[in-house]
Amino acid sequence: MREEKIKNAIKAGIAITILIITIVMVITIMMQYDKEGEKNIPFEISKITIISTADVTEVKQEGEENNNSWNLNVIQNNDIYFSINKNQNYEKEELIKSITIENINVTEGPKVGNIETYMPNSLEGRIFNYSNDFKVDESLKYNGANKSNTKTLDVGNQGGNILISFCNTGLGTYNAESDTEIKHDASLISKMGKTNEDLKFKVSFDVIIELQKKSYKTTITLNLPCDELIEKGTSTREITNFDEIIFKRVN
Repeated sequence: MREEKIKNAIKAGIAITILIITIVMVITIMMQYDKEGEKNIPFEISKITIISTADVTEVKQEGEENNNSWNLNVIQNNDIYFSINKNQNYEKEELIKSITIENINVTEGPKVGNIETYMPNSLEGRIFNYSNDFKVDESLKYNGANKSNTKTLDVGNQGGNILISFCNTGLGTYNAESDTEIKHDASLISKMGKTNEDLKFKVSFDVIIELQKKSYKTTITLNLPCDELIEKGTSTREITNFDEIIFKRVN
């Protein structure tokens, strides 16, 4: 009887040990996945290009008798270009159904102005038109197609490009009484007495790559605008290191 109890205790101890080991392994795997995400996904973000400059949404001439008197409504724009490429190490054939940018948040606002989000212009001419017709409220979705076309919000189903723009629309108006030539870049902001420190802000958003039967999501955080904007007028930054960009399966 005593031997039977000992055997049962040993069996119970072994079972509890196995259970503990299993739980530890599961927790370790979950923690590793949470830290590292998917190791091999069909499509990857290969490059993010940021172009920071300034533009005007309205140009008004005050009186025909004075050709050098202008009121310029100045905005500081940051146009973001994403390059999505097929992962050459992924063996199965997959097609992009859609790519969505959502959950857009200004996590740190600028000292001056307010931030709005815009989609590409669907009309002929400039890539972006910073008007209410092209504002992004909650999300921006690109549908998979034979090739990328930003005007119709299409992205190539085997890889392509998507765009979005984050703009400071609350910088105010620049009154040019004697300027004979107006240059539409960040030099206008310096003429308004603003500095690079006044313009800095941070945004975060999710990018979801949806395939035919599965989807992957990552969160991206950007510090905007690019460095030395006011000094350069237009400043550009390319991001190619994505060690901290972690995609996770969402379905």
